[in-house]
Amino acid sequence: MSVIKINAITVPADSGDELAHRFAARAGAVDGADGFEGFELLRPTDDRTTWLVMTRWRDEDAFRAWRESPEFAHGHRSAAERAGGDAPKPVGVSSELWNYEVAVTG
Repeated sequence: MSVIKINAITVPADSGDELAHRFAARAGAVDGADGFEGFELLRPTDDRTTWLVMTRWRDEDAFRAWRESPEFAHGHRSAAERAGGDAPKPVGVSSELWNYEVAVTG
């Protein structure tokens, strides 16, 4: 049964677009990972400032293998860093990883 990983990232109210831009810049970076099933970046539509990064994995082992892979580290570096430059300031002020499994599908 699939597992769902949700990274809840809190950003300043005026920084959400930058977060979306950074995720768009690395779109597809995880697509080839064994056991990866899907990704979504969810923008809040109310006054919340917490964005949700949702990924779906075949199982916990597939997620763990990706987290420990060189591709994970590379994918979480900015374009500037990959080109040998400095890392930009973080957009998020905090993040929390939530772990779920699919209980019922419809």
